[in-house]
Amino acid sequence: MCKKLKKLLKNKEITVYKLGKITGISDSTLRRYMYGSEPSFKNMCKIADALDVSLDYFRKDKY
Repeated sequence: MCKKLKKLLKNKEITVYKLGKITGISDSTLRRYMYGSEPSFKNMCKIADALDVSLDYFRKDKY
């Protein structure tokens, strides 16, 4: 999740601060997600919606 989130933010040119403003999730919480913490389902939905991707984008590869 953390690598995919970092990549999305870079590609969409969105800062953690801006993502926080869009989602209502604090900067510190978003930074924890970027370094390995697992978000709640509710926060994951907010992040996916803000970045215009499906939740499936963040799923780990099973194979």
